Amino acid sequence: MASAQSGTLYRGREGMWSWVAHRISGMLIFLFLLVHVLDTALVRVSPAAYNEVIGHYKTLVFGFGEIGLVGAICFHALNGLRIILVDFWSQGPRRQRMLFWVVVVVWVLLMLGFVPRQLMHMFGA
Repeated sequence: MASAQSGTLYRGREGMWSWVAHRISGMLIFLFLLVHVLDTALVRVSPAAYNEVIGHYKTLVFGFGEIGLVGAICFHALNGLRIILVDFWSQGPRRQRMLFWVVVVVWVLLMLGFVPRQLMHMFGA
């Protein structure tokens, strides 16, 4: 019987949390794409309504939403590469924990490069 500390590849460890985060980030990206297609299609229906909707995108709420969107896209892409390595690299399952932390570190570095620029853009600096 395995100890509670050992877990499995996915249950209760980094594998499980990366699986959950991958699904959440994927759904957030899907919702963004759905809204993006709808608001872009609005230009054909009513250019004035389109301009009003686009005006809302310049608010602070949407600025912070863009940070979340970029974070979701970057994590989803990096974690997707991790999943490919776990599935197709012979050492992948043994090294999936280390790969998860590599994804986290690279994601943090990418976000550290993006967030200050986005905040400067949002606050006009």
